[in-house]
Amino acid sequence: MSFVKRQIEGPIRSLLSGYPILAITGPRQSGKTTLLKELFPEYRYVSLENTDERFFAEEDPNGFLAKYDGLVIFDEVQRVPTLFSYLQTKVDASGLMGQFILSGSQNFHLLERITQSLAGRVALFKLLPFDSEELSDAHLLPSVWKDLIIKGFYPAIYDRDLNPAVFYANYLQTYIDRDVSALANIHDMRLFRSFIGLCAARIGQLLNLSNLALACGISQPTAKSWLSILESSFIVHLLPPYYENFNKRIIKAPKLYFYDTGLASFLLGLRQTSDLDDPSLIGSLFENLVVADILKKNHHQYQLQDYWFWRDSHGHEIDLLTKRGGGFDVFEIKSTQTILPKLFNGMDYFSEISKGKVKAKTLIYGGNDSHDRTSYRVRTWKEGGLTIHE
Repeated sequence: MSFVKRQIEGPIRSLLSGYPILAITGPRQSGKTTLLKELFPEYRYVSLENTDERFFAEEDPNGFLAKYDGLVIFDEVQRVPTLFSYLQTKVDASGLMGQFILSGSQNFHLLERITQSLAGRVALFKLLPFDSEELSDAHLLPSVWKDLIIKGFYPAIYDRDLNPAVFYANYLQTYIDRDVSALANIHDMRLFRSFIGLCAARIGQLLNLSNLALACGISQPTAKSWLSILESSFIVHLLPPYYENFNKRIIKAPKLYFYDTGLASFLLGLRQTSDLDDPSLIGSLFENLVVADILKKNHHQYQLQDYWFWRDSHGHEIDLLTKRGGGFDVFEIKSTQTILPKLFNGMDYFSEISKGKVKAKTLIYGGNDSHDRTSYRVRTWKEGGLTIHE
């Protein structure tokens, strides 16, 4: 049993009576199965990783759904794509809400089938590794953010007190053997592993597919395909740029982040906090830590916010922004523990060129003191993701 309460529990329960099907996606070992079994003990659980169950569903979907006709959790449901159209027929005929709960670890395949067959009939959720608020509520959040960067957020590390390096080594092997082989026909898995490492070395940077392909020794179309695989399996996230240019030339490439800093750190050869001695690396990892945490809270709390970054051709940049009430909330993210006036310059510049549309300016930093100033909010890394509620 998990001892960390997941924030997504409330949103899932609230929509159970409004949709015939709920679907929960997320990376492997993010806690989907544990969560669903604990939330819905009255539901039967069927894993379509099980060869017998999968063969039954593939060969006789009508018979399969006659046996599992309601209050059922189908895990790794993307393994039987033909099942989706039968589920549509089933829920349309019954009219029951909360009849089926689907889960899967391959976002692309699952969403593709839902879009084709179940549009309007399903409520979608993403369960990612723990966020900082969940760890804090369970009294598991490290007091030093550098420790958290190395440890990461995957539940097994906390539930079973695993060494992060051992966990991530096995996680990568499992991911490559199972998910990657199912998503694409990749002949050289060692080259793909190298590609993941090259992505980790570029966290917080603008995506340059040509450069990435050249560094890995693959074609640009191959790099694009492999990056799509990493996105689909919740390894990386591409943060889109905000396009409104305010009469300035803007950058239109997305920025690359990992959903989990522990995995990124492992790929970079970082095994302990003392390995974090490169100032440029620290800044990128801290930025990744904060951005990923905000994105996870957005999904877990079902806030339905969109996030972007903004940068113009002169190097002016906003690390993170979201829209609110016809204006913007903007965020500057810095690992420093010392607050200097220059840290607010980027937000002030954006406020000026957007003609006063900025509603809140927040500095998220590596220190321990949160406070409000006349024109700014200063928040620690522990509280950075909470600012959107204020």
